[in-house]
Amino acid sequence: MTVSPETTGERPASGPALGAARWLVEPARPDWVRNRPNAPYYALAAVCVGAFMGQLDASIVTVAFPTLERAFHAGVGAVTWVGLAYLIVLVAGVTAVGRLADMVGRKLLYTYGFVVFIAGSALCAAAPNLLALDLFRVLQAFGAVMLQANSVAIIYLAVPRDRLVRALGIQGAAQALGLALGPSLGGLLLAAGGWRLIFLVNVPAGLLGTLAARVLLPRSRGLQARTPYDWAGLGLFVPAIAALLVALSFGDRWGWGSPGTVVLLFGSVATAGAFVARERRAAHPMLEPRLFGSRAFSAGIAGGMLSYLVLFGTMFAVPFFLERSRGSGPGHAGLVLSALPLALGAVAVGAGRAAERFGPGRLAAAGMALCAGALFVLGLTTPSSWALGFELAVAGAGLGLFLPANNSSIMGAAPRDQAGVASGVLNMTRGVGTAVGLALTGLVIGGSLRSAGAASAGFEHAALLLAALASLAGTLTAWATRGSVPRASAALSSRRPRPRSRG
Repeated sequence: MTVSPETTGERPASGPALGAARWLVEPARPDWVRNRPNAPYYALAAVCVGAFMGQLDASIVTVAFPTLERAFHAGVGAVTWVGLAYLIVLVAGVTAVGRLADMVGRKLLYTYGFVVFIAGSALCAAAPNLLALDLFRVLQAFGAVMLQANSVAIIYLAVPRDRLVRALGIQGAAQALGLALGPSLGGLLLAAGGWRLIFLVNVPAGLLGTLAARVLLPRSRGLQARTPYDWAGLGLFVPAIAALLVALSFGDRWGWGSPGTVVLLFGSVATAGAFVARERRAAHPMLEPRLFGSRAFSAGIAGGMLSYLVLFGTMFAVPFFLERSRGSGPGHAGLVLSALPLALGAVAVGAGRAAERFGPGRLAAAGMALCAGALFVLGLTTPSSWALGFELAVAGAGLGLFLPANNSSIMGAAPRDQAGVASGVLNMTRGVGTAVGLALTGLVIGGSLRSAGAASAGFEHAALLLAALASLAGTLTAWATRGSVPRASAALSSRRPRPRSRG
């Protein structure tokens, strides 16, 4: 591939790379990419490949759990670790890798993320037993971490600011499409060739993503000076997140008051407190506490976590309601549920124009108000399948308005040389919101079943709770964008090292 030095502030070539060192240098884009007016959207296309793959893999694997139980003669608890091991690494790793990417290069880690993801997927497909599958899922998750930690940051730095919400909406649509296709594609692959195909399907998609990232992404700009990495902070952060996710995943099965659940939750809180104390006094923290000094950033992160809690809580509650209360099969439940991610993706694509007219803050608040209204109606009525699909589409449309606008506000409140960390925090809270949404919705439905004995009552209670949380997310967004919002960069300027020149 013929390349030439970039002329837009990206790091220029500095002599021939020798041996292994050449693989640690970000390759320049070819001239035919860099010189085109729509080059930023080529970069967006490369990021959308990773966004689609990540959500497809997250939703496709859950369909295979019953098949894995039979294939490995294992119980539900053992098979759960196939998903949980992946989730723990993903949620615990994105912020740490985002910090690393801000120093060594976002394109570099994003491109190699595809390579690691491909290797992990191929090994998962060849796993001889359940333990090996869990270990290979960890490797696959490391690849997903490298992709997700850098995805929003790459878009934020590559796309002009006046088109940012539109670009993030397109990325959101790619994620929603992967989420919507996962269950149906997973069912087809399981029927066609068994569970190994659900991992092998990632290999050709990953090869396409690797090529797209190498050719279409610009070299990293505005990187931080390379400072000592905060390994002590990472050593506290990972167990805090892991303990929380394990407690949320098994709390309903073990009992929320059981010794194991209580110890895990207490340990998570205590370790998280130690992590915050460590970051406040560290010379070069993994997660800069002053980043949260911006109202737009901190409230946006909280609202984003609540939005994913609402999204995945709804996606858990609806199939449960249809199958337990209506006697619907998984196929029919999946078809009705697909209205939500499809509407989310369709609206997210067009959210940019609305944001340019009304502002991202107002758009995000209006979107969550729309989502809350739809869920409130679901909680007060007993809709037919068609009405349920329509109301889910309205809720999805509200989330489609909210997510790209909120992500834009979050990234706009972060310093440019902290883009990787900000992107990592954003994706971390998405994972935590997902886990909390599943656990909280399961707790509400389970409690209603024990008291009322009806799945419909559990669904109604869950829908009303999710509507309240959606309203809270919208309120946080409205508060965060009211009046003058101080940027985090001002708070950080006094202690952040000067960025290295990128040529």
